[in-house]
Amino acid sequence: MNEDGALADAVRAGDETAFAELVGRHRRELRVHCYRMLGSLEESEDLVQETFLRAWRGRGTFEGRSTVRAWLYRIATNACLDFLDRHPRRPQPREVPRETDAPTMPAGIPWLQPYPDRLLEPLAPGAEPDATVVGRETIELAFLAALQHLPPGQRAALILRDVLGWPAKETAALLGTSVDSVKSALRRARSTLRTHLPERRLDWAPSTTPSAGERELLRRFMQAHERADASALARLLHEDVRMTMPPLPFWFAGREAVTAFAADAFGPGSPLYGGRWRSVPTRANRQPAVAGYVRPPGAREYRAQVIDVLRIEDGRIVEITVFEPHLFAAFGLPATSL
Repeated sequence: MNEDGALADAVRAGDETAFAELVGRHRRELRVHCYRMLGSLEESEDLVQETFLRAWRGRGTFEGRSTVRAWLYRIATNACLDFLDRHPRRPQPREVPRETDAPTMPAGIPWLQPYPDRLLEPLAPGAEPDATVVGRETIELAFLAALQHLPPGQRAALILRDVLGWPAKETAALLGTSVDSVKSALRRARSTLRTHLPERRLDWAPSTTPSAGERELLRRFMQAHERADASALARLLHEDVRMTMPPLPFWFAGREAVTAFAADAFGPGSPLYGGRWRSVPTRANRQPAVAGYVRPPGAREYRAQVIDVLRIEDGRIVEITVFEPHLFAAFGLPATSL
């Protein structure tokens, strides 16, 4: 009997220590799976806990005919589908002022949150032998946002088949449907996904290692903030750059609009002015990111302000997604800095 088989026998016998060891080795990949289903880091944490609770309660039903990993994915997927059934939500169209030539922006997804790269890595070599490397193309924000446009059932089918590579028969069994239904859902999901992904998304390299050019662009982005230099920031932006701020409804399209907002926020006389900036490089969703701290006038310390996640194409920033500071802890960052 292999190690998993011995642990599974102990779990069925009610051994809590064996259970913790058995399911704990799959925590990282289950959190990523729930994140893809939900688009929220905090909710994915909750659903992994729900998965483990359901697994413990149903430990006697595990008969060993599938792997522990497949059993847990089945529980996690159904937990996410149940959550989405109780909390239905749809991306909201963004308002465009009348009588303007402002471009149409992608729908708002207020529940979208970044995923720290530090949580994408195994805790120790060999901790999750069946897990695959989480590639950029299956975790980037653009892909996560596009997934949120799919009905939950289609979303689950696409993640299981196209991201995890499950066979159609196993996917159908997990979802409690037929293989033909899975194939139909997958066709519809792929069609919808193509309409919501950036045009050049399929051209992006799947590498998770930042290039020298990317690192230099990130350095200049941080420097522009710390110097409150809107002109320097403008030189880093693509002319069609977009900036959004989930869960807030604010959005800006085009280099001119983003630069004008930055100039206003940097100006000491502006109501948006928070103080002096300090930037810390980080990574989220296999993309470059910056944790921004602000020191208000008269204060001694810098306070967590934003997490900016950047999408870069051809040496220019094409998208900035600005997130609230309450997720700093998930990135291993302090709330304040001297």
